[in-house]
Amino acid sequence: MRLTRPPVRQAPETIIALIDVVFFLLVFFMLIGRMDATAPFEVSPPLATTGSDMPAGGITLSVSAAGDMAVDGTPTTAPLDILLDQIAQAPETLVRINAHHAAELRHILPLIAALEAAGAQDVALVVTPAGL
Repeated sequence: MRLTRPPVRQAPETIIALIDVVFFLLVFFMLIGRMDATAPFEVSPPLATTGSDMPAGGITLSVSAAGDMAVDGTPTTAPLDILLDQIAQAPETLVRINAHHAAELRHILPLIAALEAAGAQDVALVVTPAGL
């Protein structure tokens, strides 16, 4: 009669110790890490005020929710050309940007950057005061 040895069983790996180490590292990095991005310099946000009247005069750029634009009530496909001509003639001209609350910033920010580069001195974003 031939006897066979039972197969050698591997000891089960204990993963409990590894889980403890992972949770310890997680807690450690959460305690020493910063949860917010900080600027490399001091930033003081502007104070918002409401209730002041919009200055008279100037030129008004209207932006719809779909991105359609009009300058002083006249629809246009090239508002930047009209605005830049006005700024070239009179850099002190107030430019009001009246954008729909659902308008995407990709329609507005390039215009503001171009106006600033052209030397515009006053650009105002029209807002609705809270509660209206």
